Amino acid sequence: MSEYSEIDPTGLVEAPRGRATRPTKATLRERRKRRIWPTLIPVGVFVFFAIFGPLIVPFNAVSTNIVDRLRAPGSVLSNGSTAWLGTDQVGRDMLGEVIAGARLTLIMAIATIIIAGIIGIVLGLVAGYFGGWIDNVIMRLADLQLAFPGLLLAILIAGVLGPSVRNVVISLAVTRWVTFARLARSSALSVRKLDYVSAARLLGASHVRLLSRYLLPASISPLFVLGTVEVGSVVLSAASLSFLGLGVPPDQVDWGSTIAAGSDYLLSAWWISTMPGIALAGLVLSVSVLGDKLQARFAAARSR
Repeated sequence: MSEYSEIDPTGLVEAPRGRATRPTKATLRERRKRRIWPTLIPVGVFVFFAIFGPLIVPFNAVSTNIVDRLRAPGSVLSNGSTAWLGTDQVGRDMLGEVIAGARLTLIMAIATIIIAGIIGIVLGLVAGYFGGWIDNVIMRLADLQLAFPGLLLAILIAGVLGPSVRNVVISLAVTRWVTFARLARSSALSVRKLDYVSAARLLGASHVRLLSRYLLPASISPLFVLGTVEVGSVVLSAASLSFLGLGVPPDQVDWGSTIAAGSDYLLSAWWISTMPGIALAGLVLSVSVLGDKLQARFAAARSR
């Protein structure tokens, strides 16, 4: 029997060239754990309905229909249509309200991640690359902000600016740039002393070129994973601001404001708060699982 007839569980025996080895059960289990596509399905469903849902189920945030108010899920309305998720206290279809809320919630979350990511990445790369007093100033500012709870700081900023989608994005972006900055700084510190960066510096590359062509690409993967994980946290924070009346104005609708409006009808019309609450929990859970999968894939790629 050949000495390579069995797979060495320790991985120390190298298989002869030209002969493929069969993966072990542990390897197959590890590969299944790192599969990303199953976690993309629920996230894709939310994105699909956020983009095309208003075309399928039209919704007007300021329309009212008192005749059909507080109808239970599955009820037939006065116009002959079916309210699959029921109606709210002013007669609006809850299915259209949940879909419209998904669009606005995702817009606020993505805009917040983009703005916070750009600010944090620029400041973090600059701090890690130059070091010295620049690093001290940026990191001390980050430490000072981390001393305050993020949601309380967002409530303070949103209360000063007033309710609007733009102000919600600004409030949440101010509280989220720190995490991107710290990760970008750590990546810059580990890359700036590598040989190819030193060689480019000796060849006369400018600081902007070094930051954009060498340090930034090395930070993209972990920052992308961080951005995915932060989406769930931003969605919860945006819903919390809207629940407190500091989020979107009354002529717009998102999940937080819908949950707040239905809190007075929990006993008589539980579906008003429950339906957007289920959608909110499903989106946060789906994005969190996707972020964990991406983090595991990234960690496995770095260990190779």
